[in-house]
Amino acid sequence: DRVSVTSSFNPADPEGTRKQIMEVKSDDRYNNPGRFLTTRSSGGGRGFGGSGTLLFGDKGKSLFLTGTGASDEGDRPFIDRYDIKTGKITRLWRSEAPYYESVSDMIDPVDMVLITNRQSQVDPSNYYIRNLKNNKLTAITDFKNPYPQFDNVKKEVVKYQRKDGIDLTFELYLPEGYDKEKDGALPTILWAYPREFQSADAAGQVSGSPYTFTRVNASSILLFVTQGYAVLNNAAFPIVGTDDIEPNDSFIEQLIMDAEAAIDKAVEMGVTDRNRVGVGGHSYGAFMTANLLAHTRLFAAGAAESGAYNRTLTPFGFQNERRTYWEAPELYYDMSPFMHADSVKDPILLIHGLADNNSGTFPIQSERYFAALKGHGAVVRLVELPLESHGYAARESVLHKQWEILMWFDKYVKNREK
Repeated sequence: DRVSVTSSFNPADPEGTRKQIMEVKSDDRYNNPGRFLTTRSSGGGRGFGGSGTLLFGDKGKSLFLTGTGASDEGDRPFIDRYDIKTGKITRLWRSEAPYYESVSDMIDPVDMVLITNRQSQVDPSNYYIRNLKNNKLTAITDFKNPYPQFDNVKKEVVKYQRKDGIDLTFELYLPEGYDKEKDGALPTILWAYPREFQSADAAGQVSGSPYTFTRVNASSILLFVTQGYAVLNNAAFPIVGTDDIEPNDSFIEQLIMDAEAAIDKAVEMGVTDRNRVGVGGHSYGAFMTANLLAHTRLFAAGAAESGAYNRTLTPFGFQNERRTYWEAPELYYDMSPFMHADSVKDPILLIHGLADNNSGTFPIQSERYFAALKGHGAVVRLVELPLESHGYAARESVLHKQWEILMWFDKYVKNREK
């Protein structure tokens, strides 16, 4: 596990006065105490190195902690008081349903006045002044909903389990006016990004909040909910290890379990047509997509953006895999979709920026994978976006990318031949 340790010390005697304040595992969101609030310097910056200092309260006797407040209910941001002498932490405030409200700043530590950012499923994000002493809330901004087309889109955070008992979630988005009884099961897009964990408990922790406003950028897969699709966004795809076993030692098996569990849950809810599910992702999500199409027939088609498909081209490790190719050649081979190009039986769309400078996803990854798939008769299309890096920025590129995915999924998922 990656562990972050916070300590205090006297600069005149750093080692002799060092005292550990907290120790946080990187993947244990439920027990993360948050970060200490700092003042804003004259230059507008925060933190140390001359750009802000710790924010003290109670005449220098306490500090303030704020964080996302991950829990079984989803993220519930908070602010706590930390007693410097005793180490005792006291909860001052916590976000309450049906809102998601996070701390942006504390502007008066004496009278306990905060600036917060507040939103809900129907209210866009706006700034407020919150007085913790009298619980008064005063709006500072009045930003309007920039996406009225999404006003009546249904959003739900769905909890379920994969077959080994690990808890999972996905964000379910359903089209405006959708009626399960009248409209039946929908063509569905599953969009995900695998993440490694060293314990089942950490992997099963809920992330996100059911009370956030649906924000949509031009590249978002959420746009497809306006085109008649159910969207399973941010589907949890944990790859879990133990103290003795690295997560990637069973990468393919766990990837399949994650996909099966998500589809089974959506089908059980009656919103997804099992025979019309598309899968997609960006970067490591593209790698996931290619592997799922190589090792399963769960999906009607896939869309993979800016992916890596031959792990021998990233021989010194990738993601959280620390072993090199020379230490674990079989692992690199087994995890590489390129090595299993002859097994892909369902259509796959590859998209890549021609100026991708991410060290693991140079354009040659998609070009060589495309050639391998074509050589084995797969239904595949390669779209290369001029001058684009790992993410896509130009209006023409973003719109064309979305059009390509829509055309692909409309043809091979929504209107799939029976």
